[in-house]
Amino acid sequence: MTAAPRCSDLAVDDARAGTAPPGDRWFLVEHPGPWGRVAFAQSGFGPAAVTAMDAWAREVGGRVLLIRRAGRATGGLRRWFRVDSRPGHEEVRTGTWTDDDGLVDALRAPGTVHTGPLFLTCAHGRHDTCCAVRGRPLAAALAAARPAEAWECSHVGGCRFAPSLVALPHGFAFGGMSPQEGVGIAAAYVDGTVDAEFLRGRSVHPPAVQAAQHHARLFTGVRGVDALALRSVTALSSGTWRVVLGDPDVVVEVRERRVEAGRPLTCSATAPGWMREFDLISVAASG
Repeated sequence: MTAAPRCSDLAVDDARAGTAPPGDRWFLVEHPGPWGRVAFAQSGFGPAAVTAMDAWAREVGGRVLLIRRAGRATGGLRRWFRVDSRPGHEEVRTGTWTDDDGLVDALRAPGTVHTGPLFLTCAHGRHDTCCAVRGRPLAAALAAARPAEAWECSHVGGCRFAPSLVALPHGFAFGGMSPQEGVGIAAAYVDGTVDAEFLRGRSVHPPAVQAAQHHARLFTGVRGVDALALRSVTALSSGTWRVVLGDPDVVVEVRERRVEAGRPLTCSATAPGWMREFDLISVAASG
């Protein structure tokens, strides 16, 4: 009996550009598990901690994720990381926690500066099967290559692009790569570059800007993590955007479309979903 295809099997031709999950800041909580389907609310934390995390995320445009080392290794104090992904403010601070009160305090605590990147691979199988099946091999490969920097994480978004990889502090999201390609993406990020092939976008930008930066990277060939900084974004008409980028100076116009997928977009969904896609209208150097 043939198993039904998973959501990531059916999404191999889906456009990645413009699909990075939104987030200006990230709060990462080390918790080996088990993780509930709704990770933070259903993983053993008290109501006060859940409420505080939700309020923080709403206030700062942030995301709260559970993290663990590949293989669910545990022991010792658990870490937290508070990440600022905003351009020009990229920073990671860290500390340890032992109880809910300490975790709530960590939302505002200065912590200590964490140097170096963090690589998060969604391996949240209770949320979507693809994240476990495709995420865990990538997480294991990254853990072998970069043990101090690699973590499994709870649901990121865009399960159909599994495995999903986030490079912090910049908040670049990637999807659909092999474990070996993921290790290469991490190495490139450490060297200060990104590759457009598997890039979904940067979490701090709205989808139209993510898509515009994708086309600008293809047009210019630039790969720097800080290249093509957003200067302005203007709605020209319903669904059409003009995005001005700098370093180097490029102007991109894209048109947003809602595409009916004709299929569920996650393994747990029961009804067909829709996708946001962007068509390139024009791209040109400016200045």
